[in-house]
Amino acid sequence: MKKQKLQKAPKAYKNAGFLASRDARPLRILSEFLEPLSRFNYYNVKDTIVFFGSARIKPRNETIKHLRELAKKGNKKNVHSKKYHEQLLQAEVAVEMSRYYEDATELSRLITSWSKKLKTKNRLLVCSGGGPGIMEAANKGALLAKGESIGLNISLPFEQYPNQYITPKFNMEFHYFFMRKFWFMFLGKALVAFPGGFGTLDEFFELLTLLQTKKVGKKMTVILYGKNFWNKIIDFNALAKYGMISSDDMNLFAFADSPKEAFDILKKGVLTNYSEFR
Repeated sequence: MKKQKLQKAPKAYKNAGFLASRDARPLRILSEFLEPLSRFNYYNVKDTIVFFGSARIKPRNETIKHLRELAKKGNKKNVHSKKYHEQLLQAEVAVEMSRYYEDATELSRLITSWSKKLKTKNRLLVCSGGGPGIMEAANKGALLAKGESIGLNISLPFEQYPNQYITPKFNMEFHYFFMRKFWFMFLGKALVAFPGGFGTLDEFFELLTLLQTKKVGKKMTVILYGKNFWNKIIDFNALAKYGMISSDDMNLFAFADSPKEAFDILKKGVLTNYSEFR
């Protein structure tokens, strides 16, 4: 029998097929803990201010432009059609919701300007989910203040790409939602939740549950931005009335309706809870 000359087999940690396999899932999960940890340690990032909110909310100028273009398309054929009126209504709502993009940008700018004055570099960096909408606005505001910000992006079937305002060294990509949420919560000293859908509600309620059950030992300032929106979406008073939460649980968060109001609540909370920032 003729002997076969073999090439060296790849080491396990270089075997792409194995690393992508079901058996290596624990390694992939662990890597989404260790790689960000290594990066944050290297750049001395110890804490963040987290922004949650919809990826669908667009800048004001963009929504106004779309509404005007749609209005111009109105003619005798479609002006009475149901589809056209639905599109027009959606465009008008988009303009209304765009205020949250602008407010998130301004709030992030205020936070970043303040954090840059702190003695230690890379403290209380703005951190978003890295995608479009409110996430983009948060990173944009930090850049307007000439500061750095973090984007914890998530790989989705419909491809959510990182926005252009993230500081490149803090642009991170996650596969596992729970590891991404871990990094939101682990470093977060405060959270601002802007209007959003299932993803925002999921992230917000998980954090609120951890604070309620004291699984998170630290104190966090939590702000729901847009009182009118949130009270329409969630009847917190009804939860308390029916005994599903205690009246004290209502103190886990506060409402804000302007960037300055949110910034004042956030700054006061951080300074009260953490002496190192005073």
